[in-house]
Amino acid sequence: MKFIEKLREVRKANHLTQKNIATQLGISERAYQHYEAGTREPNIETLLQLSIILNISLDELLCRHDYSKSREASVDEH
Repeated sequence: MKFIEKLREVRKANHLTQKNIATQLGISERAYQHYEAGTREPNIETLLQLSIILNISLDELLCRHDYSKSREASVDEH
């Protein structure tokens, strides 16, 4: 799963709108929409705020578990 997919999934699971999150981040709704569309990437401070707002670890938000699994699989193949 990609970051943008995880971001959208977790936002919806928390019953939050894009506007809710944008307001909590202190940015415009359009700016937040760019994150979910993948046309902009949040900086580290915004990522940390997102993880707090969404009540999710930064590793999980960034799909690091998925990345670790794919790395382990590719190492096993060699």
